[in-house]
Amino acid sequence: MSASAPDPDAGREQSATEIFGAALGGAARRAGLDPADSSSTHKVVWSAMGGWRGILESVLPSLAFVVLFTVKPDPLILALGVSVGIAAVFTIVRLLQKSPPAAALGGLVAAGAAAALALWTGRGEDNFVPGFITNSLYGSVLLISALVGWSLIGLAVGFLMGEGTAWRSDRRKRRAFFWLGIAWAALFFARLGVQLPLYFAGDVTALGTLKLIMGLPLFAPMIAVTWLVVRALYPRTPSEDVAVES
Repeated sequence: MSASAPDPDAGREQSATEIFGAALGGAARRAGLDPADSSSTHKVVWSAMGGWRGILESVLPSLAFVVLFTVKPDPLILALGVSVGIAAVFTIVRLLQKSPPAAALGGLVAAGAAAALALWTGRGEDNFVPGFITNSLYGSVLLISALVGWSLIGLAVGFLMGEGTAWRSDRRKRRAFFWLGIAWAALFFARLGVQLPLYFAGDVTALGTLKLIMGLPLFAPMIAVTWLVVRALYPRTPSEDVAVES
């Protein structure tokens, strides 16, 4: 019997997985989530949120919209314009300081798209629709990837730690990354479960308030838990600690 020819699709699939995993790992490292680092949990969470600047960039545009819409819902463009304007200021400041503008640019694009939709429909609650889409996509991808055994958390950590997809052969790591993926997916779906009824009820003030409450206040503990689990899975050796100290 002749040997079967190699499947070219298998090589492409592996290459795609490596590229995707490396991209996830790189994004996590840029956000300050490097398990190979010896940083404290507090420092890691703070870095992941972007420090005070990242918190302000994430919170102020939405907060301004909620406050202004509650005080003066008409004209709608006032609350939307101030929200987008604040996001634009953060982006300009980052560009002038030549600091990485990715976070501020992302916030500006999101705020602009949400404002455009709300202006088009004339409904203040539609300012939150892009957020619903984002939460749906993130939650679905994290859930599906965990269920099929290719947790996005595992892919990111695997390439951060230099082991690629080898974690899939370790039952302990695979189980941990499965539950981390489920936990993150639950966070995104919980936001939808709480906020969508308020959207359909047209309660913009309550919707915006809960969006803020279910944002960074829930994101930070999830980052902390993920960091602690990953550090437990990849304990530092004495030689690594000596290398860091020297």
